[in-house]
Amino acid sequence: MSDETDLTQAGFDAIAEAMHRLYPDQEGLFYRTIIPYALGGDDPLDGVEIWKSGHGVPHWHYVTYGFTELYEKESDDPGVSGYGFELTFRLKRGEEEQPPVWPVNLLQNLARYVFSSGNAFGLGHHMDANGPIALEAETKLTALGFRIDPELGEMDTPNGHFAFLQVVGLTADEMAAMMCWNGEKFLSELEQQIPLCITDLSRPSIMENPALRGAWQEGMDRDGSSTAFLYMDELGVRLENGHVTLRLGAGHDGTLTRMLRARVGKGRELFLQGSDTAVLFRPGEQAGACEEDGVTVLTLPEDALKELCGALGPHAGVCTLSAFPMTVELAPTAITDRDGNVIQVIE
Repeated sequence: MSDETDLTQAGFDAIAEAMHRLYPDQEGLFYRTIIPYALGGDDPLDGVEIWKSGHGVPHWHYVTYGFTELYEKESDDPGVSGYGFELTFRLKRGEEEQPPVWPVNLLQNLARYVFSSGNAFGLGHHMDANGPIALEAETKLTALGFRIDPELGEMDTPNGHFAFLQVVGLTADEMAAMMCWNGEKFLSELEQQIPLCITDLSRPSIMENPALRGAWQEGMDRDGSSTAFLYMDELGVRLENGHVTLRLGAGHDGTLTRMLRARVGKGRELFLQGSDTAVLFRPGEQAGACEEDGVTVLTLPEDALKELCGALGPHAGVCTLSAFPMTVELAPTAITDRDGNVIQVIE
């Protein structure tokens, strides 16, 4: 191979060499994209490589090629290659001889999100998959967390620095717990129970584990939450003559209550975003409500925060606070599957 060829695929070779160092006695199985994204193809990544790992528990180790600059340097930032990461995924291995293909599709779907939105993933991030992470699978894993892959870490290439971000399958309550604390620390605790955070579609929620739940509660009480943004599909607010009417969907009470305590209770702001409404909760000594750039800003002293959290019950209803000029309306909420079918109504 000529020096010129080496130079033009330096980023690609850097990933390949890292994988060969980790698995020196085997060749990876490479799923290459047939039609490049730049030429109108549907798959943004050049490909996904899969390795057979016996580390921790036997599993398949997937790694992407395409979030970084694999060939010539194109961006203006010499210190970072592309989006600054490649994704990995570890799936518990059964008796199958060949690795399942669905994680390849999952990783390509994550790439479509990044390439279309420009939003990059980072350490401690989370994402709701709005259904099983493996289509048609019987699994409680419906969300994803992101952490540094412990065996691959970060690396420098001629095109800049990047990290290998491991995608971790999570249950809905695990994602909610992660949001209410620190994402990095939560996944570190998860690894104490699940070696290498290997995704196992058949596992129950780890929140049922007393050791992890205790560490989570202690960490949340100590650190608060590192998540400043929360999306709620049922959110409305009206400010009239200094009185606030806040409309929320019933059933979100647990997560919102914990988030309010872990953010506002720790002296930090919490931003709620609905489909067409935004509310900013802010800590302060004096209760108040105002509009700032189209956002309703609610300043909550300690007593108002405590009363608001107490008003967020698990059922629909109306409650007027005494420590803050606010009426809270909890509306019935329909829980749907990923196809839009109603599976539960919280009233």
